[in-house]
Amino acid sequence: MSHWRVEACDSWRPPPPPSPSPPHAQAQLVLRAGGRGRGRGRGGVAPMFAALTVREGAEEVGKGKQLQLPPVAELVRHPLAMLALVPNSVALFGAGAAAGAVAKTITAPLDRVKLLMQTHSVRVVGESTKKGIGFLEAIAEIGKEEGLKGYWKGNLPQVIRIVPYSAVQLFSYEVYKKIFRRKDGELSVFGRLAAGACAGMTSTLVTYPLDVLRLRLAVESGHSTMSQVAMNMLRDEGLASFYGGLGPSLIGIAPYIAVNFCVFDLMKKSVPEKYKSRPETSLATALLSATFATLMCYPLDTVRRQMQMKGSPYNTIFDAIPGIVERDGLIGLYRGFVPNALKNLPNSSIKLTAFDTVKTLLSTGQKELEKLMQENQEKMS
Repeated sequence: MSHWRVEACDSWRPPPPPSPSPPHAQAQLVLRAGGRGRGRGRGGVAPMFAALTVREGAEEVGKGKQLQLPPVAELVRHPLAMLALVPNSVALFGAGAAAGAVAKTITAPLDRVKLLMQTHSVRVVGESTKKGIGFLEAIAEIGKEEGLKGYWKGNLPQVIRIVPYSAVQLFSYEVYKKIFRRKDGELSVFGRLAAGACAGMTSTLVTYPLDVLRLRLAVESGHSTMSQVAMNMLRDEGLASFYGGLGPSLIGIAPYIAVNFCVFDLMKKSVPEKYKSRPETSLATALLSATFATLMCYPLDTVRRQMQMKGSPYNTIFDAIPGIVERDGLIGLYRGFVPNALKNLPNSSIKLTAFDTVKTLLSTGQKELEKLMQENQEKMS
């Protein structure tokens, strides 16, 4: 069966009055099939609809024809076809935001433990000669001093941050992939790495102040609220305190997201066709890609966290790395790695699996809508 390329609705128009068509057809809305929607249509005329980009390279059939949208009752019986009418950006933003918020809330206790382990040497300067704090010791300390709620301390700004962070990151990755695509339409390994790095830096830059707030809430004692911590930082340290450690953050997130997303895409691409659409396949590839990326990039995350702390002795990444190694040894760069791995693996897996599943559903919905519209076209011809 030939495929019609269907594009997401940006505006609706009634069809021009057809000469032999029955009266009821004139009252129906139509969806125009066109090109790829890259700004202008054929012949220099602006396209009527913004294209869905999930199915790239679809066969263009029936150029210049108009396809009638199925009746509402028929669309209700085919919910996936209705999903194809949702703007692509809205669906992907929603999926990324929801998946990120759920994943972060589930793994919040491990994140709090990791932050305490990472910043221990800065927090206890002058109070203790102990170089580090253990995983179980950090868990016990939180429970003893703050109770059960302490494990989720700082989670609210994290969830507030992760909604736009995940949405911007996943959506911008798709945008950057188009930018770095070669003229022949293929995306090289370098192109995937560059797209991932740009997506990671874009999302980090947009949400960085909330990340600093989350850290201060998580590691500072007391029961201050997010607004209180923000006002204290602004009064005592100035606006620049909200961007402390931004440099190593960008340097750290760029390779992490680049490696994570690139390895995920390449592994998913190498999987046999019959397994590609299965959620367990996405879950397994996401776990492996996140593990590999975390091993490579974790030391930069430790540097970033210590530079974000109030009273940190480090001003640049070049001060921080030798300073941490001198004080804690090479192991100091990997403090908190175990809880971070336990947190990041399910977190990244949930996020990437949800995003990949939504992309599959969008593609399936588009095919379903194409089929319905083609069947209606054949009935009327």
